[in-house]
Amino acid sequence: MGDCESVAPQLEGEENLIAAAKHIVRALGSNKNLTKDVKKILADLGSQLSTMATIDDEGVEGLKSGIEEHLSVVEEKIMSWETDESMIWDSSPDEAFEYLSAVDEARKLIQGLENRCLNGEDEKELLRRAHDVLQLAMQRLEEEFKYLLVQHRQPFEPEHMSFRSSEDDGVDVGLMVSFGDESFEESARRDSVSRTSEECIIDLVHPDVIHDLKCIANSMFMSNYDHECRQAYVIVRKDALDECLFDLEIEKFSIEDVLKMEWGTLNSKIKRWVRAMKVFVRRYLASEKWLCDQIFSELGLANFVCFVEAAKAPMLQLLNFAEAISIGPHQPEKLVRFLDMYEVLADLLLDIDALFPDEAGSSVKVEYHEVLKRLADSVRATLVEFKNAVATNTSTNPFAGGGIHHLTRYVMNYLRLLVDYKDTLNLLLKNDRSVPVLLSPDSSPSTEDESTSNDFSGGVSAMTLHLQSLTSILEANLHEKSKLYRDASLQHFFLMNNIHYMAQKVKNSELRVIFGDKWIRKHNWKFQQHAMDYERATWSTILSFLKDESNSSNSSISRTLLKERLRSFYVAFEEVYRTQTAWLIPDVQLREDLRISTSLKVIQAYRTFVGRQMYHIGEKHIRYNAEEMQDYLLDLFEGSQKSLHNPHRR
Repeated sequence: MGDCESVAPQLEGEENLIAAAKHIVRALGSNKNLTKDVKKILADLGSQLSTMATIDDEGVEGLKSGIEEHLSVVEEKIMSWETDESMIWDSSPDEAFEYLSAVDEARKLIQGLENRCLNGEDEKELLRRAHDVLQLAMQRLEEEFKYLLVQHRQPFEPEHMSFRSSEDDGVDVGLMVSFGDESFEESARRDSVSRTSEECIIDLVHPDVIHDLKCIANSMFMSNYDHECRQAYVIVRKDALDECLFDLEIEKFSIEDVLKMEWGTLNSKIKRWVRAMKVFVRRYLASEKWLCDQIFSELGLANFVCFVEAAKAPMLQLLNFAEAISIGPHQPEKLVRFLDMYEVLADLLLDIDALFPDEAGSSVKVEYHEVLKRLADSVRATLVEFKNAVATNTSTNPFAGGGIHHLTRYVMNYLRLLVDYKDTLNLLLKNDRSVPVLLSPDSSPSTEDESTSNDFSGGVSAMTLHLQSLTSILEANLHEKSKLYRDASLQHFFLMNNIHYMAQKVKNSELRVIFGDKWIRKHNWKFQQHAMDYERATWSTILSFLKDESNSSNSSISRTLLKERLRSFYVAFEEVYRTQTAWLIPDVQLREDLRISTSLKVIQAYRTFVGRQMYHIGEKHIRYNAEEMQDYLLDLFEGSQKSLHNPHRR
């Protein structure tokens, strides 16, 4: 049995050749000048051509019969599986090969019949039958294609990504508390994902069936059922991508759902989104693109179209969440999460441009760039909100004990976190006019000490300016809070504590690179100045009672006056003890330094006074010896109020 594609055109060509030859013979025979011999030859030739035409007509009838027989064989093979509920590719490789061969024969029969001039009803009926057979075969191949994709799907296991163990839907306490809580630092630390775990192509479908899938796709495309093939692929793989998001614990939320969420819950969702985004794009989408390339690589742009159609909805789901975050309120506690989301999208930008390069993927790419821009705007807007929140944070009562205010801890820990985002913040804040920069005189750009915080152009970096602006705003606020204390010594004590905390936070962290040594020296000088002002305000009047106003032991000052001055000293000292044991210096070193400095002044003056005036005063009026006084001074600044109860008190 001959091949339909080659036999039919061959017979048609022979018919045309015979007709042309007969025409030539008739034209030559009409010439009256021909000899009898030539006319006889032409007559014989015409007779032979007529005989050949008759034989050809018989050949055509034979060809029709052959095509019908061929079609019946193909039809029988394809129809045999219509009553069989089992899957062809589960039976045997030989069965699958034979079925594809039958499909190929059906396609060739249709092409051969369509290339002929179909005048008779018999030929048209053959063509209709062939089309019906091919359509049944395509429906079966579509089912087999889906079956192989589903049945041989490989489980997706995001290694090194312990989402459930580290990220329950519990509340992130540090970010839920009121503005100014010191616990912000630990709870808001940025999350990181191993890049090694992100960039690994995995087999989403078992490699053993890739060849079978490719053969089915090629057959469907060659039979002009490419749309059905692509649709089948997209339906199955979109479900797989949705399941991947489920495995990564990414839920589907509307923008309204996100905007209504409590911050503690939303914070947990954002951290999970950040971790999942890299894995989904770099591992899963890259692997999905690889799968498309393997199956559709020989079919033009089909690989790209199938990938985009399958990946579009899951990607837009992820971007929809980010968009909802960006248009929500810009509270200060959200800044780190905004930065996390911005950085992960910026980091994946080249991946997205590579995965969605052409017009078919433009909607995903355009939305991606738009969300990235909105998150950048959110970062800048949140910085403005943060500065405003620091500037307008007011108190109606003085901070108990003169210790480190919650606002100071919050702001400095906040700034420490921002160091991790130095490059991103410099990029987003550079040439940005929307965030006002308010600098104190000591925070102006300077010299070699701050060279580490300079950018490549030699100027102070945008981030340095903004963080120094924040500390200037914080200091101004602390000065206002200090005015709530009626006691001048407690005002200086409060400022000493808080500025010392700021200086130490900068000195002992990565902030040192941003602020520079000059800023640290300036603030060390500031808190030391407040420490001296505290000592002066607390002890100057008290120590004046012990002032030696004579040049010899034969002072003309009356004994009564000396006793009164000593008694006044004791009363003042005991009041300081009662009051300032309740004051708090959290930093151990600063507490010891201030105790030593105070002790040197007080004990020296006390020893000198008692040593010179003991004769005039009398031992019974001495309540405490120098060692006791020194021990009492060591009780100061512990944050626990105490009182002196001396049995010898007069």
